[in-house]
Amino acid sequence: QVQLVESGGGLVQAGGSLRLSCAASGRTFSIYGMGWFRQAPGMEREFVAAIDSSGGTMDYADSVKGRFTISRDNAKNTVYLQMNSLKPEDTAVYYCAVSRSALVTTRPLGYGNWGQGTQVTVSS
Repeated sequence: QVQLVESGGGLVQAGGSLRLSCAASGRTFSIYGMGWFRQAPGMEREFVAAIDSSGGTMDYADSVKGRFTISRDNAKNTVYLQMNSLKPEDTAVYYCAVSRSALVTTRPLGYGNWGQGTQVTVSS
């Protein structure tokens, strides 16, 4: 079973950038797709970005397209989320997750392992 640890969250002003990292344990990291989700207070968890096992296919929520970039380094068992041009509405706890398959999926039920989350706060 893969265990995940997110890092890189924090407080940033609107227009700023942050880079989230998600380090995975286990030897099977490279065969699974990965995803990032977020959850704001009082809101449901929502899809942010996903990447397939090879890193060749990505998908993004419309709200972050053109601002966020997901990538992965299978040699380091790590997936990243580069967040640029941050907005106050991006404020949330961000979670990384391991897909149940090698493909990109946007559905939370398509993920089997979740990290503990990292807080991102964007001030106006």
